Amino acid sequence: MLIVPVIDLMGGRVVHARRGDRSNYRPLQSVLTPSSEPFEVVRALLELAPFPAIYAADLDAILNRGNHAAIVREIAQRFAPLRVWLDAGFSSRSDIEPWRHTQGIVPVIGSESLATAAHLTALLAIAPDAVLSLDTRDEVPLGPAALFTQPQSWPRRVIVMTLDRVGAGSGPAFARLRAIAALAPDRQLVAAGGVRNAEDLQALEALGVQAVLMASAIHDGTLDRASLRRFAEQ
Repeated sequence: MLIVPVIDLMGGRVVHARRGDRSNYRPLQSVLTPSSEPFEVVRALLELAPFPAIYAADLDAILNRGNHAAIVREIAQRFAPLRVWLDAGFSSRSDIEPWRHTQGIVPVIGSESLATAAHLTALLAIAPDAVLSLDTRDEVPLGPAALFTQPQSWPRRVIVMTLDRVGAGSGPAFARLRAIAALAPDRQLVAAGGVRNAEDLQALEALGVQAVLMASAIHDGTLDRASLRRFAEQ
């Protein structure tokens, strides 16, 4: 199981995500670096542990008020061979097309950005290696409800994103992860939201989760270097 650190980009800075309440996100405060500048945050993360990938949520793109495309491209170039899992509110073929051959970029298709389940099929036709994020808040599916019960349309990797648990320290959504695993046993699951400590990581690993997206427990120092390196080096 891999740890994939998350950077949430808003207004040119890395912000601290809490419960998916994007209107109240503030610049990141981290024990790793005093800066919220994206390149500095990525540099500090990679000094902490040899993470092979990070997850970048371009919140301005998701909210349709600009984007961080230039910053994301430079991160991928500057820190190669790092892979950047990019959620930029992909909702149409024209959104994802510019990224299909960009070195180091793995598109993430968030269900909250899709108008219908059929849009996922169209996007995967362009970027078959993309990751699907099944987004929920307070147990409510975000995006086409039908998509959450159609595992045959999902790509190989699926993120179980519980936005209300992000930055909340409430623990992972184990019940939901088990339900998705039962629905799609042949998919590689990625947990997102709520990880508090090494015990949560061990429980997720025992559940068969392939990767974990996380930020708060890294930036507040809860997870030590040894715990992070154990998972980052797999």
